[in-house]
Amino acid sequence: MSHSAVASAQPGTLYVVATPIGNLDDISARALRVLRDVALIAAEDTRHSVRLLQHFGIETPLAACHEHNERDQGGRFLAKLEAGEDVALISDAGTPLISDPGYHLVRQARAAGFAVVPVPGACAKPAPRRS
Repeated sequence: MSHSAVASAQPGTLYVVATPIGNLDDISARALRVLRDVALIAAEDTRHSVRLLQHFGIETPLAACHEHNERDQGGRFLAKLEAGEDVALISDAGTPLISDPGYHLVRQARAAGFAVVPVPGACAKPAPRRS
């Protein structure tokens, strides 16, 4: 991973990073490393995500990626990947795409041929429905 401003011959990677559901210290060491090393973090709610980043002293820039803008913002994130920079996608809590925005960004990245790498951790699984 590199957040060099210089364009790379190798395209960047989109990391789909799980964040803690409750206790902030439940985040994995790998997730913290990715969040520190990427060029940009696409976050469901930057106001919420900034607390997580501040808790761990992570200064990576944040950009909003939520249900109301993710289709339009996709080009911004894909441009970073095209320039060889890595991007992380996070939700407010748990694993993005389970019950959160991010589907369109992942779909755009895959369609453009970029690597999409999961960084697993907590996720919210819906309770089974009873009839």
